[in-house]
Amino acid sequence: MPTIGVNKADLYKALGKEYTKQEFEELCFDFGIELDEDTSDSKRPIVDGVEEAPQLKIEIPANRYDMLCFEGIAMNLNIFLGRESMPNFTLEPPPNGQLQTVTVSQDTERIRPYFSAAILRNIHFTKARYESFIALQDKLHQNLARQRTLVAIGTHDLDTIEGPFTYEALPPEEIQFAPLNQTKAMNGKQMMDFYEKDKHLSRYLPIIRDSPVYPIIYDKNRTVLSMPPIINSNHSKITLQTRNVFIDITATDKTKLELTNHILVSMFSRYCSEPFTIEPVQIISPHNSQTRQTPDLTPRHTSASVSYINSICGLSSSPSTLCTSLARMCYDATPSPTDPDTLSISIPVTRADVLHQADIMEDAAVAYGFNALPRHFPRTTAFTAAALPLNKLADILRLEAAMAGWVEVMPLILCSHDENYAWLNHPSPPANAKPVRLQNPKTAEYQIVRTSLIPGLLKTIRENKRHAVPMKIFEVSDVVFQDLGRERRARNERHFAACWYGKTSGFEQVHGLLDRVVGMLRGTFVAGGEGKVGAKGGLGYWIEEVEGRIFSRVMVLVVKALLMLEEIDPTYLPGHSAAIYIRQTPSSPAKRIGTFGILHPTVLKKFELPFPGSVLEMDVEVFL
Repeated sequence: MPTIGVNKADLYKALGKEYTKQEFEELCFDFGIELDEDTSDSKRPIVDGVEEAPQLKIEIPANRYDMLCFEGIAMNLNIFLGRESMPNFTLEPPPNGQLQTVTVSQDTERIRPYFSAAILRNIHFTKARYESFIALQDKLHQNLARQRTLVAIGTHDLDTIEGPFTYEALPPEEIQFAPLNQTKAMNGKQMMDFYEKDKHLSRYLPIIRDSPVYPIIYDKNRTVLSMPPIINSNHSKITLQTRNVFIDITATDKTKLELTNHILVSMFSRYCSEPFTIEPVQIISPHNSQTRQTPDLTPRHTSASVSYINSICGLSSSPSTLCTSLARMCYDATPSPTDPDTLSISIPVTRADVLHQADIMEDAAVAYGFNALPRHFPRTTAFTAAALPLNKLADILRLEAAMAGWVEVMPLILCSHDENYAWLNHPSPPANAKPVRLQNPKTAEYQIVRTSLIPGLLKTIRENKRHAVPMKIFEVSDVVFQDLGRERRARNERHFAACWYGKTSGFEQVHGLLDRVVGMLRGTFVAGGEGKVGAKGGLGYWIEEVEGRIFSRVMVLVVKALLMLEEIDPTYLPGHSAAIYIRQTPSSPAKRIGTFGILHPTVLKKFELPFPGSVLEMDVEVFL
């Protein structure tokens, strides 16, 4: 969780009271934050020959972006203490009624497609306010913006530039300006070289360095404002004398774009001549016929159940009492005129952490006081913890495979798309078994969640080729597929896979392991074919090729039959693979649960394996 340092004297002045350390710790506890350190009695750094003033270092929850600065901490604590109410943020156009406009070029979709802006008019900075303004931007960049990869903020002295503005994406050689705190103009490529060794900015260069175009913001006279997410122009930098601030925000995440705008303007509009008044900016996107004004400071409306809040907190508060409590946590809550069990709630733009009525319930408990909540033993019946049936099944498989002399491995669940498909001779995923993709993979090695255990086994052998052969390894774990019919849009399947790797193919070894583990799960091999079931009505399993040829359990006949196959899985050597089918009752349909066979030479080559090998993979959930 982030730790925010604030001037102790200034915060106590803002709160209207001098607190002892214990009193302030109790206030922080009651609100749900924590005093990490009070530097009053510690040796403090010397800045410009003057010792730094005592600081309070306060630990803030990671989702409370509205408390990442002095202003946010003071505002929330004052509202909690009842010294002030939640401000009413308003949008006010300039006196001439003409909003500043920013036109977004279609080329920005190639690099950072989203743009938002706002103007703080007649703001009055002091040294402390200015430093807090800069510090908040840095905190947002590190936390909410994920090191500027999702969002980048630029602030400019509006009196040094002239609208309308444009947001474009141009080749780096065509971009020319003097960056912040520099006098020499450089193009985009030169800036990349110039800041390569900069301790602060070098970490952000990879975000756009290899892109054919860089984002750039111009004013009416083609004066550069900034090249996000790297650096602003020196021409429009803000100072203590700045009175009108133009805020530009670019992003790859639309939700966090607007949230960043809300936090900035809500925290620092208090210093404008008309407190909590923000001037909107018109954003024009001709390529998608979209025009909007930013920021949108309309509160979100939701509802919460009175009985739900009371039951979780152990209270019996009336709707009006709960509304009073929620007002201390920045909500505007009123009892519903139609339902006595419902509260109508307005969530301010500063409270982006509120996603569900459970969050509202938690704030109601904070406002009531955790130490004041009724205490009682939970009314529950005794029970004994037990493993899930699927996990017990997996443990049985592990034990049987290990006792048969096979070694368990645990590869990573993420892999590349090629490893999962192309390297197994599958050009693309089947329509009914699409993988779950990572939206923003950091490396090509981790692009998707695996849909097969085989690549992990083969990579494990590849990294252990120095060991003696044969190698016999197995894994019992989950694979994941897209499933749009489920709430989480994906489903897990528990699979069992094994690989024999040595100077011979080991086909009979994996087939023997299949018989062993299925037999221990009380499955019976059906020599007569798919029309039968196992002994005593249990699971009956058999192997056959895709078109339905039945194979004898005798290995010689199996191999001969396999050599006659016409339709095969391209992962395996032609004529040396089989599908595993299972049926539980005569009336139930046969189900294909897996395959096994000798790996195709091209698969071995892709995984850099010089010796032959055989693999087995099957879905084991049918045995539950």
